[in-house]
Amino acid sequence: MKTPNAICMVGNHELMAVKCLEFLMKEITDMSIEELDEEMLDNLVNWQYNGGKSTIDEFGELNPDEKQDVLDFIKEFLIYEEVTVSGRDYLLVHGGLGNYSPEKDIEDYSLHELIWMRADYDVQYFKDKFVITGHTPTQSIEDNPRPGFIYRKNNHIAIDCGAHYSGGRLAAICLETGEEFYSSPNETKASYGLYGSTEEDRKP
Repeated sequence: MKTPNAICMVGNHELMAVKCLEFLMKEITDMSIEELDEEMLDNLVNWQYNGGKSTIDEFGELNPDEKQDVLDFIKEFLIYEEVTVSGRDYLLVHGGLGNYSPEKDIEDYSLHELIWMRADYDVQYFKDKFVITGHTPTQSIEDNPRPGFIYRKNNHIAIDCGAHYSGGRLAAICLETGEEFYSSPNETKASYGLYGSTEEDRKP
């Protein structure tokens, strides 16, 4: 499962998936049942509430080698990446720089701060670098004049356009030209809440 022309970023859903799928791959024994502690059970419930059921169903149809290939592939995803395109610098990260401080280097942020916590679009993190994030649907950004479309402010570029919402869509941006691309709007009703199921995930 190689993608030489793509940089795959890990987000909270991938993190939940790896933890849950690794557990679900285990043979049911007394030992594996003992490992089903409160934290693991919470992971399973949260992931299913956040849309994991279809992945579990399809994952279950794979043979053991294919399942391991999927897990190994996800584990290679990057937590963040810095790229330069057409003379502009970009930081790619799923969630944002939680507990942001101008004194902190990117390496000083925890996994939780980069994947689960949300960007503060009212704060310009860098003067000479753009931060591209997902995680927060643009429909939920306060005072956003274009909900459901890519949001740009203070050197932030937010590209999660709420594809799971009714009327939401998948979005992409060409960094060479700045051109935006969108899928057709989602015509189904959202199956879970605005920010997901966990208390942290609901925080704006």
